[in-house]
This record gives sequence, C-alpha cells and structure tokens, in this order.
Amino acid sequence: MKLVFATNNPHKLQEINQLLGNSFELLSLNDIHCYEEIPENQETIEGNAAEKSFYIYNKYGFNCFADDTGLEIDTLNGEPGVYSARYAGEEKSSEKNIELVLQKLAKIKNRKARFKTVISLVIDGREIQFEGIVTGLILEEKRGTTGFGYDPIFQPDKSHLSFAEMTMEEKGKISHRGRAVQKLVEYLSQFSTE
Repeated sequence: MKLVFATNNPHKLQEINQLLGNSFELLSLNDIHCYEEIPENQETIEGNAAEKSFYIYNKYGFNCFADDTGLEIDTLNGEPGVYSARYAGEEKSSEKNIELVLQKLAKIKNRKARFKTVISLVIDGREIQFEGIVTGLILEEKRGTTGFGYDPIFQPDKSHLSFAEMTMEEKGKISHRGRAVQKLVEYLSQFSTE
C-alpha cells in the first residue's frame, strides 16, 4: 500500500520508516512533488495533524498520514504544547526552543513533562486518529547527540537516558511517536499490501 507521510522532517521520516517496516511504500512530500509549506493553523495537536493530512489528501489525492507532536510541561501549564516547534520563534530553532524551556524551568523543582503525538490517517477521505504519550522529566542540561527537537533534555520515566542518548531503535520502542505509530501499524495491518 502506498502512503504519503506529510512531513518535510527527514528525522521523522527515517524514524517512521523504521517503525513501519516493509509492509508499506512510504512516500515523502518530495516523492509527490509537494514543496509548499503545509498549513498548521489549529489550536490543538489533534487539529494540526488533521489539517495536514487532509491538505495532502484533498490537494494531491493520496492516502496520507500526518503527525503533530507537542511537549507539555506541567509547571508551564502545558507549554510549549501545540507551539513546540516554534516556541522560541517562527524560525523553528531546536537550540533556541531548548534554551527557552531550560530558562523558564531554571528555578523550578517540578520538571514533569510529557510528549504527545497524534497521527491523523486519511484513507479514501475518512480520518482516524492515533495518540501516543510518554511521560518523563525535563533535565537541567542537554545530554546526548542523537534524535532531534527536545530529545536532549527529555528523560522518559523508568530510564536514566535522555531520548538523545538512545539509539533510534531504543527510542522507537518507548517514544510517543513510536506508540502512536504502533497503533497506526496495527490499524493498517487490516489492509492488504498489494
């Protein structure tokens, strides 16, 4: 089955490709010649995921899935949340986003947080959503060099490693995206792989 993953993020594409395995032919936005910025104008993670998947389905005619992810920090009332990618500004700098989070949490003891991913799958015009959540803590400084985004400062529960200190396989087994993709894969297994 051909499926478009509506992202321009090569890290996400690589991560999802690894989780999906060989059952599906995963196409990127480049593969379908989509080079424009896909809108993300919703106030929720669920809304952004749906907006992206329907945009591709309606404009390009491909069955498609899109995800949106947010880091939600307890003491910041769920920030950065839906604004995670552009928390420190529209240029979407991971370094600046991390600096801003660490600055806001500098004198705060409660560092509980969670990552939430919502995947919106549109097949033949019908949508279904899958959610993955992982809870953990925001570290006081960056650790590790793998992964992307907030991975260097997020340590999941029951682990002594940050996401950025894990291999892609280790992270995929427990991550928010891994959990959402697992639900997606289970759902897609009902479709033949012609």
